[in-house]
Amino acid sequence: MSTTSAPTILTGLRVNSEFTLGNFLGALLPMVRLANAHSGANPANQAHSANTESTQPSHINIFVPDLHSIIAEVDGELQQNLIKSLKYYLAAGLKLTPHVHLYRQSRVPAHSELCWILNCVASMGELNRMTQYKDKSEGKDSVNVGIFDYPVLMAADILLYDAVYVPVGEDQFQHLELTRRLAQRFNNRFGEIFTLPAEPKDQIKFMNLSEGIRIRDLQNPEKKMSKSAASENSKIMLSDDPTAVKKKIMSATTDSVGKIQFDMFNQPGISNLLQIEAIVTGLPLQDVISTWAGETHYGDLKQKVAESVSTFLATFQAKLAEIPDSAVLDLLAAGETYANEVANAKLYQVQKAFHLR
Repeated sequence: MSTTSAPTILTGLRVNSEFTLGNFLGALLPMVRLANAHSGANPANQAHSANTESTQPSHINIFVPDLHSIIAEVDGELQQNLIKSLKYYLAAGLKLTPHVHLYRQSRVPAHSELCWILNCVASMGELNRMTQYKDKSEGKDSVNVGIFDYPVLMAADILLYDAVYVPVGEDQFQHLELTRRLAQRFNNRFGEIFTLPAEPKDQIKFMNLSEGIRIRDLQNPEKKMSKSAASENSKIMLSDDPTAVKKKIMSATTDSVGKIQFDMFNQPGISNLLQIEAIVTGLPLQDVISTWAGETHYGDLKQKVAESVSTFLATFQAKLAEIPDSAVLDLLAAGETYANEVANAKLYQVQKAFHLR
């Protein structure tokens, strides 16, 4: 087994508003577990990982994409939400090692400068083909340029740090492919300056997920849980009162099959409850499925999940309350020193290639 440097892992979550339980369980918690497994926090996991060729710790870059956040709106609560989102990582059990770096995108100017340079490499045609841009601009007379250029800034976020693994949702795979194309185009012209991130199929393999965890809407389990859902009973927010959450779960939509089994296609409501129970209790999903196999009383399952989620939220909120803002600001100061050093070194290489230095 090689002992070469481990690949850098990079992730960021937008902070425009409160997180749902679905955001937390489906995106943030898996990232925390991945970070702990590869940052040197758990040497045993690192040494026996089947997903990396190195026994050395990976650099884990967790950044706040605040420049991306202002594409949608200018939010007066952005700074408050920014601090809170980083507290979520800590309350979720992120272990701080010298290889874990937290930083704000806007505090590393190289992101914006590399974005401009990559704009001179990208084409209008390929940005016009981005599905998210087409979706967000459909039926509108005008959209801001930031929505159009979002994928190029995302490419800069990744390429500045030679990030190989970038845990993202399936809706971001097209942007990841664009990042690979821009890096390859640049390297073909100027030499091997950028590291290409892994292809989406290899990203999925590395994250050890056959598909992303998708917590469903409690009232309409055909859809994922969303903070924009009109009904408060459809979603569970991380700030919800733990006791009140029980009522939401007890009113969750199920089905008329009359048998508890995991079948996302035919019984998405019941399957969603089984999935939530597994994640919040830390039990393997298959163990939870086996425990309830053949049972017919949906109310019993709802009661158990309601208690588990209530306990989970109460514990999580208590941990969150213990983390002072000053602790997060100290972590950001250290992370931004590191990020600027790494990003500026890469930017200098790019600037030299364009004869700007």
